[in-house]
Amino acid sequence: MADPRGFLKVRERELPPNRPVEVRLRDWKDVHAHRQDGQPYLKEQAGRCMDCGIPFCHNGCPLGNLIPEWNDLVWRGQWSDAIDRLHATNNFPEFTGRICPAPCESSCVLGINQPPVTIKNVEVSIIDEAFDRGYVTPQVPQRLTGHTVAVVGSGPAGLAAAQQLTRAGHTVAVYERDDAVGGLLRYGVPDFKLEKVHIDRRLAQMEAEGTRFRPGVEIGRDITWEQLQARYDAIVIATGATVPRELQVPGKELGGVHVAMDFLHQANAVAAGREVPDQITATGKHVVIIGGGDTGSDCLGTALRQGAASVTTLAIGKRPPEERPAHQPWPTDPILFEVSSSHEEGGERDYLASTVEFLPGEDGNVARLRLATTEYLSDGRRVPTPGTERDIPADLVLVAMGFTGPETAPLTEQLGVELTARGLVTRSDDFSTTVPGVFVAGDAGRGQSLVVWAIAEGRAAAAAVDTYLSGGTELPSPVTASTVALRP
Repeated sequence: MADPRGFLKVRERELPPNRPVEVRLRDWKDVHAHRQDGQPYLKEQAGRCMDCGIPFCHNGCPLGNLIPEWNDLVWRGQWSDAIDRLHATNNFPEFTGRICPAPCESSCVLGINQPPVTIKNVEVSIIDEAFDRGYVTPQVPQRLTGHTVAVVGSGPAGLAAAQQLTRAGHTVAVYERDDAVGGLLRYGVPDFKLEKVHIDRRLAQMEAEGTRFRPGVEIGRDITWEQLQARYDAIVIATGATVPRELQVPGKELGGVHVAMDFLHQANAVAAGREVPDQITATGKHVVIIGGGDTGSDCLGTALRQGAASVTTLAIGKRPPEERPAHQPWPTDPILFEVSSSHEEGGERDYLASTVEFLPGEDGNVARLRLATTEYLSDGRRVPTPGTERDIPADLVLVAMGFTGPETAPLTEQLGVELTARGLVTRSDDFSTTVPGVFVAGDAGRGQSLVVWAIAEGRAAAAAVDTYLSGGTELPSPVTASTVALRP
């Protein structure tokens, strides 16, 4: 294990500081300084790991990351061995180490009575160090099987499945309807959380291994699902859950009311140097974000960098507690009040805020938003409280209320896959759909979830596809399709 008395000698968490707010708001670069050369904090934090008899952090992470092992190796300065242990369970620690909410830390045994180990920061430090030292190299298969696989969707689930299947010797092509590979990692997550260099250098490794990428091709339109099925021996559906949840209130059709992902997609494209005609921008506007999750936080940071006059984030529910509540005991992943890097930068947050109506200005576009205080009914519903209405200025409204599921019309019409009552792609425990040779991984079959679940399902689906094509597999399968997160 790492330092046997480390958790007694170093009792507090220590993370590298973020870049100053007034500096980082002037660019789109990563707000975090993930590593600081010459600083002893990383070794000390890794040394706080207790190497528990039952490391619950393994269970908190669906990937089953070998956290005590690579904490020990970081403490000893054995970076090559550390990245080997990290890559044994996680294809893309540069993604999870930056954008995952780290349920592993919520289940850290040390977190029972001390601040938990800084697992996420140790993880991202390992992969960054590995890239800098040249430890991340292509793993080219020793032989090819002759089988072909199409992966539709290039988010974390699709990329994980593609890399695993390529390394198993199959010929894999990844189809992406956007003009660049990466899915929501590319166009949904702003650069200040995930700079795209981290995607590009991983894609370079995958291309060197043999994975083929086909951006700008929409399956169901440019190529039908039947044509794809005829070309390939197996298909992995990894299209994500991209249908936004709508807000059904009067005025939702007004100009200036947009789905959050449309706003983020355009902003990320412009940050990458692409031209976007009639871009949705927050410059000089009073921006209201409806939804207090990660997408809302991303909208906040983006609007501030675009020079918004003001930004208000609305959440329909109560303000979460800052400490773990009794009904969400360790090692569950509790719902707590969080202050993201974007929240540090500015804006207002309003809880128990129910949107009643969007009101137009003289130009016919949205100008104000009418709110009311949320009331909780006995049946669990949340409704506006009559008599509590008030108006706030709103030149730009971004609806960030999550996603309901995948776009399924081409799938059902052309391929004939069945759907669940929730509108997700029906699948068995081995990630197979109702159509032979067609599998589904990630949010398209699971529903909106975390990046770690996407990677875990991509790895597991790859093992299932390999078994289907070859009669057996040596690929790891960390989860089944019926696995549920450890959350109340």
